Amino acid sequence: MHAKAVERNERLKQENESLKARIKWLKQKLFGKKSEQAKSGGKTGSKESDQGPTKKLKGKQRGTQGHGRKPLPDLPVVVEEHELPANTARCPKCHKAFGVLPGTEDSEEVEIEVKAHIRRIRRRIYQPTCNCGCNAGIITAPVPPKLIPKGKFGISVWVLALLSKYYWQRPTQRLLQELETHGLPISQGTITGGFQRLAPLLSAVAKLIGDRNRSEHHWHADETRWMVFAEVEGKEGYRWYLWVFQSSTTVFFRLVPSRGAKVPKEHFGEEAWGIISADRYSSYKTLLKTGRFLIAFCWAHVRRDFLDLAKAWPKLESWALLWVEKIRVLYRLNDARLSCQDGTPQYEEAENRLKVTIEAMAEECAAGIKDPMLHPACRKVLESLAEHWSGLILFVKYPWIPMDNNTAERTLRDPVVGRKGYYGSGSIWSAELNADALTVFHTLALWGVNPRLWLTAYFEACANNGGQAPADVERFLPWNMSAKRLKELGADPDHVPKQKPDFKLEATACVTEEGNSPPNRSRPSIGLSRKIRQHPGSFYRKRSAKPSTGVNQMAN
Repeated sequence: MHAKAVERNERLKQENESLKARIKWLKQKLFGKKSEQAKSGGKTGSKESDQGPTKKLKGKQRGTQGHGRKPLPDLPVVVEEHELPANTARCPKCHKAFGVLPGTEDSEEVEIEVKAHIRRIRRRIYQPTCNCGCNAGIITAPVPPKLIPKGKFGISVWVLALLSKYYWQRPTQRLLQELETHGLPISQGTITGGFQRLAPLLSAVAKLIGDRNRSEHHWHADETRWMVFAEVEGKEGYRWYLWVFQSSTTVFFRLVPSRGAKVPKEHFGEEAWGIISADRYSSYKTLLKTGRFLIAFCWAHVRRDFLDLAKAWPKLESWALLWVEKIRVLYRLNDARLSCQDGTPQYEEAENRLKVTIEAMAEECAAGIKDPMLHPACRKVLESLAEHWSGLILFVKYPWIPMDNNTAERTLRDPVVGRKGYYGSGSIWSAELNADALTVFHTLALWGVNPRLWLTAYFEACANNGGQAPADVERFLPWNMSAKRLKELGADPDHVPKQKPDFKLEATACVTEEGNSPPNRSRPSIGLSRKIRQHPGSFYRKRSAKPSTGVNQMAN
């Protein structure tokens, strides 16, 4: 009885400590600073920490040579002549007038003038002067093309409205208040109705961007909540999810009611294949079952696990920060490898150092999991590391894959600002317009295209087509433009995104969609890959008669 009571007390004590750690972690998430940076002061055991802070300073530093004022050659110049007043342009003693010398003393200031105006279109009226009967009645010059037939506002107004909300993430009400200060009052209903008319025009472009996105072979994927205040049959509440799939040349957004695995499955379809950089969310892991994808898990999330452990369990902080330092070293070694030219002895040496460090980390993780004296909270983090190990080390074999998924998370920052400003979408069509506009604007930004110039040119083509999307929408996609056209739209043709190099996808033992880890989890290894035969458009998976091992593997 006494032994059982001691065992029960010990178990309750551990549960109490776990709950206290959970409460502390939740308080940190709610009230603490939103930073993942570890405290300085040498706690990580880094040699560099003894020499002072290693954080790179941002911005222009004191004492360095400046680069001068940025030239603005594309701005028009308005010349103003300034002369001395007549009573001062003479000698104050004898009152003889000054002589005027050739040349001027010039200075420049940049000004912005926003001015609304009414474009009054006067069409000449004609009448035939002959008696041949070919022309009956009065003849009037044709009406200029309009973006919205019979609409009151021109292309420039709608370009400004779309950019304001979906590019700069400003609530429409703030734009309307600004326009009113310029003498142009517009009602909210007018803007809403106009957006609804323009939605199909952006949807036509977004669809083509989505098609190209699926044709590539590496993506960064992530999702975030988004409120859509519309009743949907079978759905409770108004929480939807905004998904992003970013490839090397496109950014594609989807706004759907679900956060389930069917969303990435529907997006990629039956033909896409490649590597997805993502977090450890189970919806991405289900794609492993198709045999056409590998998941490159994010080291930033692993790092966050150790930082959260340090915050929730202060007595384990030193242990957790040592692992944070190991991850920092991993990033540094990978950066050193990427700084070398592929195929050179320097590259091979840097890659060998990286592989040795990876193997040592795997062995230390396995030893930690086996250690009976290791704290359960520490073991849980190491088990998660071992469980996702094969996806975490894909960057070793495919050097062009980043170690983290920060690309997708940075892309979602922009709509998150909008979510905080105008709190979601009010209808389903508005939600779809939001996703399409984000797709178009972020893809243009990836190519360095000026969205105002592009949107004006595209809407002019739509106006010439009777307010409908032109038949040749493809010519407005950045990758179909000539270098001259890209330059006209503000892009640098010499610095445009390139598709990832061709590669053969090789399967690696990885977690299943349920999150089960490999049976041999005690010894993570970087040598668990098996080759897969590549076929045009798809991969074929060979079924094995052996019982399942719980590891999702693709085989020849």
